[in-house]
Amino acid sequence: MTNFAQFKDLFSIPKGTVYLCGNSLGPPLKSITEEIKTFLEDEWAKELVKGWNSKGWFSQAKIIGNQISKIVGAPTNSIIVGDTLSTQVFQALTSALKLNSKRKYILTDNGNFPADVYIAQGLLKLFKDKYEIKIVDPEKVTETIDEDVAVVMLTQVDYRTGRLHDMKKVTETAHNFGALTVWDLAHSAGVLPISLENTKADFAVGCTYKYLNGGPGSPAFIYVAPKYINEVEPALFGWHGHKSPFDFSLNYEASVGIDKMRIGSPSIISFAALRHSLDIWEDIDLSELRKRSIVLSELFISELDKLSLNFKLACPRDPNMRGGQISYICENGYEFMQAFIEKKLIGDFRAPNLIRFGFSPLYLDENDILKAIKIIDQVSKNELWKNYKNIDRKTVT
Repeated sequence: MTNFAQFKDLFSIPKGTVYLCGNSLGPPLKSITEEIKTFLEDEWAKELVKGWNSKGWFSQAKIIGNQISKIVGAPTNSIIVGDTLSTQVFQALTSALKLNSKRKYILTDNGNFPADVYIAQGLLKLFKDKYEIKIVDPEKVTETIDEDVAVVMLTQVDYRTGRLHDMKKVTETAHNFGALTVWDLAHSAGVLPISLENTKADFAVGCTYKYLNGGPGSPAFIYVAPKYINEVEPALFGWHGHKSPFDFSLNYEASVGIDKMRIGSPSIISFAALRHSLDIWEDIDLSELRKRSIVLSELFISELDKLSLNFKLACPRDPNMRGGQISYICENGYEFMQAFIEKKLIGDFRAPNLIRFGFSPLYLDENDILKAIKIIDQVSKNELWKNYKNIDRKTVT
């Protein structure tokens, strides 16, 4: 049985702060400073360019991918790490379209993260409008899938509301109609039990800086189902994805297996931080973590209900139908969130009127939730949010 109290002490969070924003950026481990220092002194400074061989830098994209595979239920050597999430969405979506090129539609929902939709919109231009995008309500995805849909592209957990898609049901429906799936796990990896293998997902992508705590802008990952890895052709012919990158041939020959999805040189400093952050997952039972996350979020909702505020729950009441976050529709939501943050309760705001709170049991417990409720009550009763009515909004909300 996982003892979550032992993990809380591992994280560096400012004293007195309640951090309910892991759905946006996870906090660092206290030991990360020493880990990066060791990397700088014992690897980069000491080995210099030799580190690509002596410290195995070149192979880390797959090694870290296998660490993530255990968290998202993927087979060994089916995930590669590197580049940004948008780049991985591009790789996954183009690869899926090439496999299903005779069909017309990319199907997504209006709860998908906008950046993923932007990638799809850009592809329409690239393919000279050969494809079209269908954007529907989340509840209508399965009923919209038909023989004309090439790819169903969804974020498993709605970034706004926290609504959770049934990955197995959607994937099964897509396959029944001959469509492929691309799943974005950015808001679910590290807070939900996931099994890409058992749900028979075709492609998946995800970031590592939210619930996996890899650090701001830490590298993203891409999954390709083993049944397609030999058939799939990446859209971006990357140097590190070449069969023999150091032959420096001018003709591209794809590597074998998941390595073909590599593109360019990754940030090895970021890899050092991410690898260290992922080490703690060896001792975490994701099913137990999910149960704890639900306990914490249910406590938050029940206690907030007692305050009788003008906050409307935007996520499903049923905890099994949402991910690791809670969202509320809140008039003057930006101002409320700034007041919360001033009182050391950190969540975030999403336009036009959503305030969001994330619940990771790795660094949160019941006392944190009760403290958060007290801060919300204080800000509301004393109308402290009004102090932020006429200020300019910050770039990142």
